[in-house]
Amino acid sequence: MSDPLHTAVVTGAGRGFGRAISAALVAAGTRVVGIARTERDLRAVREELGDGFTPVAADATDESVAQRVVGDHRPGLLVLNAGATPHMAPLHEQTWETFSRNWHTDTRHAFAWTKSALRQPLAPGSAVVTLSSGAVLAGSPLSGGYAGAKAAIRYLTGYAAEESRRCGLDIRFVTLLPQLTPATALGSAGVAGYAARQGVDRDTFVAGMQPVLTPEQVAKAVTDLAEDPDSAPEYQISGAGLRPLG
Repeated sequence: MSDPLHTAVVTGAGRGFGRAISAALVAAGTRVVGIARTERDLRAVREELGDGFTPVAADATDESVAQRVVGDHRPGLLVLNAGATPHMAPLHEQTWETFSRNWHTDTRHAFAWTKSALRQPLAPGSAVVTLSSGAVLAGSPLSGGYAGAKAAIRYLTGYAAEESRRCGLDIRFVTLLPQLTPATALGSAGVAGYAARQGVDRDTFVAGMQPVLTPEQVAKAVTDLAEDPDSAPEYQISGAGLRPLG
C-alpha cells in the first residue's frame, strides 16, 4: 500500500496541465499515479519523470477505474484534470452529441472520482483539487456545453466539500478555474476559434490575452493549494496569478 502523504493521483496526466502538474509533484518528492487514455502520452511522461511516475492507461470516466485506483494507491492528493477538447462551433452549428461532449467526459469523470474519494474514503487531511474553467464565469459561446459542464464540476466539488464536513471526513475539496490559454492543445483550439470569430489572426488575439497562463503556473498553484490547509474553496487563475473567489 502506498504512503498517502507522498502519493498523488492525477487524471489527464498525459499532456497539458496534467503533465505539468505531474512533473511538479514528482519534483517535490511525491509519487504520482497518472491516468490518461493514450498510452503513448503516458510513456513519454514516464520517460521524462522516471520512477516517481506510475502510468495507468485507462478511461477516467469509468467509475470502476476510480474505485480501483483510489483503493489500490490510497492517495493523499487527487487532482481531477481530465477533459475533452470541445467542438468549436456556434450553437446553431452544434449537434447534441458535440454540444454535450464535455458533460460525458469532464463532468462524468469528476463525478466518478469525487464519489470514490468520499465513499472509500480518502484519509483525513487528504485534498482533492478539481480543475473547472474560467469559462464558468463568462461563458464560452463557441464551445457548446463546455462552460455548463465545467460549472457542474464547480458545484459538485462544493457539494463534496459539504459532505466531507458533514461526515467528519476531513478531506479538503478545492476548485481551480484556469483562464483560456494557448499553452495547451485544448486552449489553442479555443484561441483559434475565438480569433476567427473576432476576425483577427491568432497572434493578435493572443497579444490581447497577456500575460498568458502557463501550465507551470497551474502546476505550482495545485501543489501550493494541496499543502495549504487554510486554502479557500475555489480560485481563479490567470497569467497574472491566483485569486480566491467568493
